[in-house]
Amino acid sequence: MNAPLSPSRRRFLGTSAVGTGALVIGMSPAGVLAAPGTASATAFTPNVFITIDRKGIVTLVSKQPEIGQGIKTSLPMVIAEELEIDWKDVRIVQGDLNPAYGSQGAGGSTSTPTNYENFHRLGATARTVLVQAAAQTWKVPVAECSAAHGAVVHGPTKRKLGYGALVPLAATLPVPDAAQVQLKDPASYKLLGTRIGGVDNAAIVSGKPLFGIDIQLPGMLYAVYAKCPVFGGKPVSANLDAIKAMPGVKDAFIIEGTENLNGLRPGVAIVATSTWAAFKARRALEVKWDEGMGAGHSWADFAAQAAAAAGKPGTTTLRKDGDVAAAFAGAAKRVEASYVYPFISHASMEPQNCTAWFKPADGTLELWAPTQNPGAGQALVTTTFGIPKEKITLYIIRSGGGFGRRLSSDFIVEAAAIAQKVNAPVKLTWTREDDLQHDHFRPGGFHHLRGGIDANGKLVGWHNHFVTFANRVEREGKSILQPGSGGSLSGDEFPGRWLTNCLLEQTALECRIPMGPWRAPGSSVFSWVFHSFIDELAHAGGRDPIAFRLELLGDKDIMPGSGERGQPYSVSRMRNVLKEVAEKSGWGKKKFAKGQGAGVAFHFSHRGYVAEVAEVTVSKEGQLRVDRVVVVTDIGAQIVNLSGAENQVQGSVIDGLSTLMHPELNIEGGRVVQSNFHDYNLLRMPDTPAKIDIHFLKTDYPVTGLGEPVLPPLAPAVCNAIFAATGKRVRELPLSKTDLSWS
Repeated sequence: MNAPLSPSRRRFLGTSAVGTGALVIGMSPAGVLAAPGTASATAFTPNVFITIDRKGIVTLVSKQPEIGQGIKTSLPMVIAEELEIDWKDVRIVQGDLNPAYGSQGAGGSTSTPTNYENFHRLGATARTVLVQAAAQTWKVPVAECSAAHGAVVHGPTKRKLGYGALVPLAATLPVPDAAQVQLKDPASYKLLGTRIGGVDNAAIVSGKPLFGIDIQLPGMLYAVYAKCPVFGGKPVSANLDAIKAMPGVKDAFIIEGTENLNGLRPGVAIVATSTWAAFKARRALEVKWDEGMGAGHSWADFAAQAAAAAGKPGTTTLRKDGDVAAAFAGAAKRVEASYVYPFISHASMEPQNCTAWFKPADGTLELWAPTQNPGAGQALVTTTFGIPKEKITLYIIRSGGGFGRRLSSDFIVEAAAIAQKVNAPVKLTWTREDDLQHDHFRPGGFHHLRGGIDANGKLVGWHNHFVTFANRVEREGKSILQPGSGGSLSGDEFPGRWLTNCLLEQTALECRIPMGPWRAPGSSVFSWVFHSFIDELAHAGGRDPIAFRLELLGDKDIMPGSGERGQPYSVSRMRNVLKEVAEKSGWGKKKFAKGQGAGVAFHFSHRGYVAEVAEVTVSKEGQLRVDRVVVVTDIGAQIVNLSGAENQVQGSVIDGLSTLMHPELNIEGGRVVQSNFHDYNLLRMPDTPAKIDIHFLKTDYPVTGLGEPVLPPLAPAVCNAIFAATGKRVRELPLSKTDLSWS
């Protein structure tokens, strides 16, 4: 639960579980703890994550996929801190998919909170063994010894032994029991909270091969995979003989695929001796498609259906408290507005790719995949082809961006399908057009909102009819509509639980469009809708936007209900970040000229509490410039890597602004109209905020992730600032659809 960490609880976490069967990260102690070695050991490996050699060099395994969030650096820092090793003596290796490592997914900002406490224990346990080895060597009490800078020091005599010298003896010692292992006092941290550059930074800036798209194997072939441009369609026939006759082409064939929109979709594979030969053959490919029911989809039709649903009850009631009709009837002011946002793509820099090598002699399959969810990729291959998990080896390769896209495994199962027809390793590479038009998209949505304000400017009624998108799926023998990831509204979403009179409804429009998690699923759009409309209500009631929000939050410490991701909602933490952002931004103390203004928003997402103030300038011609964004976030008791944390905040602000301003996907005839970055625009450097002020509130709560919670409040803060500057409300995304000019 989201409860504070008391000093006693910190000590308990440091002294319990070790050696009792609970020193685990999702596996048995045998998977974590190495068996005692011998006196001639050349390395000390107290668990599967730590190896120390005779030179004192420490090699740490980073088990989570690295997608640019910095986890390959930050989690090993936790072990290094407890191990008392200098960072210069640490080497990091990427751990491939291995049950011994426990959970290895990277999504939902879960990597840090899932592993933080366990990694402290791992490092502390190894340090304890090394201290015991030194004490035995000197024949002194353990209490007289301590570790620092990769060595153990005997306090009374100042004798010192480096970790390397202790390896042979340490490798023979048993795992210490719970009472012998103590976590460090956070006040003594030397590494955590400092700025450490990413372990791959030098390789990235020098262009060294790191990513899935860089994989090279002897005798490797190269593949592309063409799918029906209409979602849910399948190939009937293709000019395969002509394609096979092209230079460099080794084979071309149809893959039947499955009905699963998020699995192996039907298509045509081309295998060649180079990527360029495969791409050239792809351009010559002629396919007759069975387009299926998806051919009738269009955004215009979806919008018409949503408009028709606005005046009707939703198909699902998510929350119904009080008497909403009476509240509106008695309100001094009533405000109505509709908010609309489109489908968008993840648009990660590196298109989807996977290298696969199937060996029919023994039925084994090797996969090299830039994936956020390696376990799910392995499982999808198993369920699709019947290859046992034990025969699948998956190497986790650094991803050139993910944002949730690589939680899906369609590109992995496609490569596996092609590899089983090719007697060689084969690398599947999607084109940019494939990546944009066959994404698992963030679902679009329509919110029809009503709010009632009493004579004192207090919110007394709230009604939201959310029209979303859903795929038809089979569950337990029943056909149901399943809203896309981030396309289902919770009845506990702010401000629902906070109001006496509240009605939340949802209507799902059936579609064949594949949908998947997009950075801060749901929160990335719900925050824009709710805090933009809350701002409308604050102004309608003649209230200061921050005071209005503080009144809405109330003064309860913990808000009851399931909360986001099963977490209770700490009102006090949100009030604190909101008050702090007001102070840090100078809210209400600045005088803005016409065309300038400030806006505020907050959001609880992925265990993080974040409030933001945006300051903007809008020219008379409607050109927007974001002058400053002030961010205050509470993500718990410790910032692991200050450099990485600042990077995540800055990236979230820029990504949030980009998504607000530019991208949208038009659907016509069941197809995505946009095809590449020339018609799917993203933010450019000159348009990024001139200044991003970052403030972390360190609180006595468990450490949480930071890859997602900062993004949601950005869009409403900017849109509310635009209103303050121009008097114009932004109710449709992207922002480019709204004329911001003023006179």
